[in-house]
Amino acid sequence: MSHPDCRLNLRPLGTPRGVSSAVGSHGVGASPGDKKSKNKSTRGKKKSIFETYMSKEDVSEGLKRGTLIQGVLRINPKKFHEAFIPSPDGDRDIFIDGVVARNRSLNGDLVVVKLLPEEQWKVIKPESNDKETEGAYELYLPEELCGSPLPQQSPKGYSESPDVIIEAQFDDSDLEDGHGNTQNVLVDDIKKLSVGVHERGKVDADAPVKKDENTCVSQDTRASSEKLLQRSAKVVYILEKKHSRAATGFLKLLTDKNSELFRKYALFSPSDHRVPRIYVPLKDCPQDFVTRPKDYANTLFICRIVDWKEDSNFALGQLAKSLGQAGEIEPETEGILTEYGVDFSDFSSEVLKCLPQGLPWAIPPEEFRKRRDLRKDCVFTIDPSTARDLDDALSCKPLADGNFEVGVHIADVSYFIPEGSDLDEVAAERATSVYLVQKVIPMLPRLLCEELCSLNPMTDKLTFSVIWTLTPEGKILSEWFGQTVIRSCTKLSYEHAQSMIESPAKKVPEQELPPICPEHSGEEIQQAVLSLHGIAQALRRQRFVDGALRLDQLKLAFTLDHETGLPQGCHIYEYRDSNKLVEEFMLLANMAVAHKIHRAFPARALLRRHPPPQTKMLSDLVEFCDQMGLPMDFSSAGALNKSLTKTFGDDKYSLARKEVLTNMCSRPMQMALYFCSGVLQDQAQFRHYALNVPLYTHFTSPIRRFADVIVHRLLGAALGYRELPDLEPDALQKLAEHCNDRRMASKRVQELSTGLFFAVLVKESGPLESEAMVLGVLNQAFDVLVLRYGVQKRIYCNALPLRSHHFQKVGKKPELTLVWEPEDLEQEPVRQVVSIFSLVEVVLQAEATALKYSAILKRPGTEGLLGPQYEECDNDSEQED
Repeated sequence: MSHPDCRLNLRPLGTPRGVSSAVGSHGVGASPGDKKSKNKSTRGKKKSIFETYMSKEDVSEGLKRGTLIQGVLRINPKKFHEAFIPSPDGDRDIFIDGVVARNRSLNGDLVVVKLLPEEQWKVIKPESNDKETEGAYELYLPEELCGSPLPQQSPKGYSESPDVIIEAQFDDSDLEDGHGNTQNVLVDDIKKLSVGVHERGKVDADAPVKKDENTCVSQDTRASSEKLLQRSAKVVYILEKKHSRAATGFLKLLTDKNSELFRKYALFSPSDHRVPRIYVPLKDCPQDFVTRPKDYANTLFICRIVDWKEDSNFALGQLAKSLGQAGEIEPETEGILTEYGVDFSDFSSEVLKCLPQGLPWAIPPEEFRKRRDLRKDCVFTIDPSTARDLDDALSCKPLADGNFEVGVHIADVSYFIPEGSDLDEVAAERATSVYLVQKVIPMLPRLLCEELCSLNPMTDKLTFSVIWTLTPEGKILSEWFGQTVIRSCTKLSYEHAQSMIESPAKKVPEQELPPICPEHSGEEIQQAVLSLHGIAQALRRQRFVDGALRLDQLKLAFTLDHETGLPQGCHIYEYRDSNKLVEEFMLLANMAVAHKIHRAFPARALLRRHPPPQTKMLSDLVEFCDQMGLPMDFSSAGALNKSLTKTFGDDKYSLARKEVLTNMCSRPMQMALYFCSGVLQDQAQFRHYALNVPLYTHFTSPIRRFADVIVHRLLGAALGYRELPDLEPDALQKLAEHCNDRRMASKRVQELSTGLFFAVLVKESGPLESEAMVLGVLNQAFDVLVLRYGVQKRIYCNALPLRSHHFQKVGKKPELTLVWEPEDLEQEPVRQVVSIFSLVEVVLQAEATALKYSAILKRPGTEGLLGPQYEECDNDSEQED
């Protein structure tokens, strides 16, 4: 997903980097405010580039009257002059064209916009094709939709992150959105998933980029139907600067050595081209930077924006620190964490003072009197083998009548976090642990994460439990909530549990199991696992009968070299029955607790909702599937799930097609959100679309999610153990929104960490070959899902040795015909037809730029993994998909 390299040359207004035409041709050294500028239009009085923001009063009034609209700004990472905010009515996103219209707002900011006159709205030409399927969006899928979390080093890991030991930790939140992990993508609505608008192909970094011809409305297109216009707007106010205002990038000297600016400032060029270039004072720069700038050409710096004036294309900033060499894992990781505002500093002495001081700590005797004592029960954990923060355990006791007593036991983290303490404030601010490929940035100090709260085997632990009487079919006969004490008898890995499930009649040899406390046996644990597995299968079956949706997407996991920390290899993580077992009982507990706290505190429950898909994007997808002849039913989450499971066979081609369609179905999906029940009037909005349930929350991962800590406090209050937390509905809603923001940031950081390690793997071990399936066709490029690695890449025709290429619509299906230059002059040129769902072979190869890699199509002519996907030019028959 490489950006065009944005050099410091002039761009027309509204193009990447958004340099206003007022700058003239003097290049980077002179902003419009530079007195030495030779541009006549800026001489003397400084010319404003950006509009002054509206007053708070006018904004408030405009929002009330409906003349202004607010929303979170998304900037297209591939065409960074394009930005969008969601339409409040769920229709096509509102388009914001160019840096000037963005008015100094950055990606993720909560902005207020004013619609432009209709003649300035964006025109979308129906016959053209410009679907951005790779870089134009960053999907933020709710996790409950997803399958297992990615392998993680630690706590029931984040579904998104791979880990050293390539096993996935289950993250119940990764199920709720219906998806199995996907690359976060903010979807810009213009695409009809490859059925649509003009694409320019790859931009030459040094050539001025022309604006899309479809941006402005001409008289003859005014007659075209209204659905081809996209409402366009400009930013008039920033309600909340959610972007961190920090960026990683490189230092350069200004080009005009005679300007006043040259003597005071250097230019900081961010790696993320959605962030403006920044003037930084030379006094912040290394002492020898001015005399030896080339020494720093590959040094990664962090810069923070401190101001951005109306009369300057560039922001003003402060250089925060030098990270080290670009392309190395640790400097790049620190840059990612800083850009997304992740606090990875050590916990302060004030915070550490909140922890129990006399170690080893023991449970006070009075706690045993308050709690149900389950220490003699057969309770155990199932986690990735490398996990150190174990926040959930399971138990399953057969009853004489053939039913089971099943318990979900969650670490009682709230016991260790006094409300209002320094520890409470820091945990609330961090809001979530962040899982990187190589490490975890914890929400809580390690003493809590890995020792006092972690449900380590053969030690007494404080827990909050939900215990049911269940039939073998998973029907709930009774339910109990309460504070408990457990003593886990063993720490099973997912592999241990999987081997028990796969060989139910065979006793697992003791030497293959982890240590088990003497009061319980391996057979007893195996029987409990098998009983839980049987009930979980029934629960899962019923969930999907009741209309749940699951969009499992390919997840990448890595093996790392123990000494260097570099990736040695990667594979697609397999989500198995042992993962599903844990998932079902976590979902059951979360739903039970949601109902319990909502009944007790109808206006002050912290819940989690998942809105239905964005209507415009969904209708585009429906149209696409009709055009492709795919019998998909999008009328509900359950109908979509049935379509995905029934439409495809289990041969390799069908499975690949299912991956692509699952990927497409993820795009209209919205984020799942924490919210306070008292601030939403309509209870229909509480629903969770992917799980298809009326109430849901997060209770099962308090070691790594602050929302769960709040839910524990609410449950404690509902059961009479404690006072209701001192939070009014509005304050609880504000906390919920902060948890949403930090969760989204942490998911993005995890994905960037995965991308970083994969780029290093391509660089160290590449080129890598894989089969891929086409998921979008443009007129000079096409997008593929690389099946071996689960990554999406765009392949540009101008990067291939082609004699020619031709784009056309066959019916309504976009199609590219590639004519390859023969390697031998005596050979006929080979023609290859590329359309959606074509299987192709691709090569991933490193680029010269640090940690960038590209995909190219493998030249036809030798049979590879899939056999030929092409014909000779004199053969007009097209291979059928």
